[in-house]
Amino acid sequence: MKKILFVNQDTIPYVEETYLSKMGMTVPNKLQEAGSEPRIFMPKWGNINERRGQLHEVIRLSGLNITINDIDHPLIIKVASIPQTKLQVYFIDNEEFFSRKGQTVDADGNPYDDNGERAVFFARGVIETIKKQRWVPDVIVCNGWMAALLPLYAKQAYADEPAIADAKIVTAIYNQGPEKSLESTLKDNLYFKNITKESLEGYKDDIDGMELAKMAIDNSDGVIAAQADSNEAIMNYAKETGKKILEYPGEDFTAAYAKFLDTL
Repeated sequence: MKKILFVNQDTIPYVEETYLSKMGMTVPNKLQEAGSEPRIFMPKWGNINERRGQLHEVIRLSGLNITINDIDHPLIIKVASIPQTKLQVYFIDNEEFFSRKGQTVDADGNPYDDNGERAVFFARGVIETIKKQRWVPDVIVCNGWMAALLPLYAKQAYADEPAIADAKIVTAIYNQGPEKSLESTLKDNLYFKNITKESLEGYKDDIDGMELAKMAIDNSDGVIAAQADSNEAIMNYAKETGKKILEYPGEDFTAAYAKFLDTL
């Protein structure tokens, strides 16, 4: 039985249903029914109703500070179970980053100026929490651009961390990315342990959706085309790298996903 960690940008029923949020729940649920042991991590977006979703804080997992650019940001972990399933969802929370009513854009549709920093906090928060859980995933699947920095941190900054050192990393490609390039300070905020200015030389300073996807793919063991119109340019880049690829398998994806994850 494979232990599969899903690092999702969105997951129903906690946020509005979109293709991404629906897949965030459906894929883990289908693979669980097929015999795997999944867990889900996602940001605790400010528009999530904690009472309705029955979220509660996990004290033993909370209390750590994530330091980004010399500033400490408290990490709060909450958990809930998706009704009618056995799926546990862990929420990465921080008042500064995730208390806003919008997820990645404000009420006027403008992207938040610190979306990149929020993605850094999310990725590092997931790994720091897994270290405390004593639950070692065999595979980590990243869904959505807010999860795109997880492969970079897993393969470089935390490469020797026993909790994830042997995990295979998979990036799922969809047809949406950040609404605009992320903040110009993002590269500086990425630096941590083995992630240095020199190690990031191959990436542009202007980190848009394509550049973010390259970082994810370069540090992944496999890539999945998660929808019929997955970003073509990104998928072409993945093929050029020689990574293992699962082409879009259609709506009946369970067997294809399970086989692909088993062969990594």
